[in-house]
Amino acid sequence: MLIAVTVISILAITALVWLANRFLPFAVCPICAGVFLTWTGLLITHFLGYQINLIVPALLMGGTVIGIAYQLAPLEAWPLTGLKRKFRGSSDALLLWKALFIPAGFAAAYSALLQLWSALILITVFLVLISTLFLSSNSRTDSREESIEEIENKMKDCC
Repeated sequence: MLIAVTVISILAITALVWLANRFLPFAVCPICAGVFLTWTGLLITHFLGYQINLIVPALLMGGTVIGIAYQLAPLEAWPLTGLKRKFRGSSDALLLWKALFIPAGFAAAYSALLQLWSALILITVFLVLISTLFLSSNSRTDSREESIEEIENKMKDCC
C-alpha cells in the first residue's frame, strides 16, 4: 500500500510542479520535486510516529543524491543524452568529485533516516564545501577561457 501512495504522490507532485513552472520566474525539475517532496513527507510522517517502511524513503533519497550529483556535475555528465556542460576540467576531477559527493550524500540520507542530526549537519557542510570548491574552480576556468577567446578574436580582427 505504501508504494502505491508513494507512486501517486510522486506523479501528483510532478504534475503540480510542471504546471507551476508555467508561472514561476525560475524552473524547477518536476520529477525531482516530486521525489524529494514525497520522501520528505514520508520522513515527516515517520517522525510523527506513524509506522512506515523506511526502505521506501531510503530508495527515494538515494535517487535524490544521484540526481543532485548529476545536476551539479561539473563535466559532461550525460554523454548519452547529448546534453553538454561548459566546464572543461578533467574527467579525473569529475570522478573525484563524484567519489566524494555520492557516498557522503548517502551518509547524509542515512543520518536523516536515523535522526542523527549532528552527523547530518556535518555531512551537509562537507557536501557544500566540496561542491563549492569544485564549482567555483569551474567558474574561474570559464571566465579565464572567455578572456582567452576575446584576445584571440581581437588578434584575428587586428591582422
